[in-house]
Amino acid sequence: MSAAGITAPFVRRRVPATVRRKRFLLAVANHAVLIAAAIAFLAPIGFMALTALMTSDQALSSHLWPHPFRWHNFVDVFTTAPIWRWTLNTLQYSVLATIGVLISSVPVAYALARLRWRGRNIAFMIVLIALMLPPQVSVVPLYVMWAKLHLVGTLWPVIIPNWLGDAFSIFLLRQFFLTIPEEYLDAARVDGCGELRILFTVVTRLAKPAIAAVALFSFLYTFNDFFLPLLYTGENAHHWVLQIGLSEFRSLHQVQWNLTMAATLLVMAPVIVIFFLAQKAFVEGVTLTGVKG
Repeated sequence: MSAAGITAPFVRRRVPATVRRKRFLLAVANHAVLIAAAIAFLAPIGFMALTALMTSDQALSSHLWPHPFRWHNFVDVFTTAPIWRWTLNTLQYSVLATIGVLISSVPVAYALARLRWRGRNIAFMIVLIALMLPPQVSVVPLYVMWAKLHLVGTLWPVIIPNWLGDAFSIFLLRQFFLTIPEEYLDAARVDGCGELRILFTVVTRLAKPAIAAVALFSFLYTFNDFFLPLLYTGENAHHWVLQIGLSEFRSLHQVQWNLTMAATLLVMAPVIVIFFLAQKAFVEGVTLTGVKG
């Protein structure tokens, strides 16, 4: 090939008009569907926010726009209900449960994914069975057990089980651990590392997206949990979480929809903020799980 041929500028091929028109129409259709879905999801939140800024009379009327904006509704929520106590109880439940899920599930998932031991497949089958078992099946015997231990009326019956492993978290972490190349673990073993050191210095660093996804799943589940805290703390208002408190608040202020919507927004805000802050790690951990290679 001549020097002139090498230095000749690259001529970009023009896309036919029919192809460009087809791509444009396809992009418009995709964006239209996404915009419609976004409106469908955001419309209830927008209605809730507008109602939270109305007066009590406006909330029951046909007006959609508050006039005037009543920001004091959010202050009234804190003065009419023990929101701070409910929040502290919820954080105690969610944080301790999330820490327990991570501490108990990570070693079990590593043992099921990377260690060779007799009965490993049977243990994994038990995890899958526990994953498919509805939680309502074990409610009665667990309640009897916690009642005999005199822990009913506190949050410990919903916190302690998370320190004994979670089937979904174990399954999710195991699938991610299988994607980690075995060469990394063999290199650590050659350097004299034991399995625990490999787990905490190699595997956990490579599995940060999956661990973050499990932590987010656990925190959101416990933050929004209503059934189990109601079962164990329903008669003790001092240990109520936000979901129980919000339900009680709604029953006490069902005519004042502006205060009810304001309280609902305050309960939703931490979950939305945490999700957006951890969205990248959450999406990465979920999409990489199960892709072995």
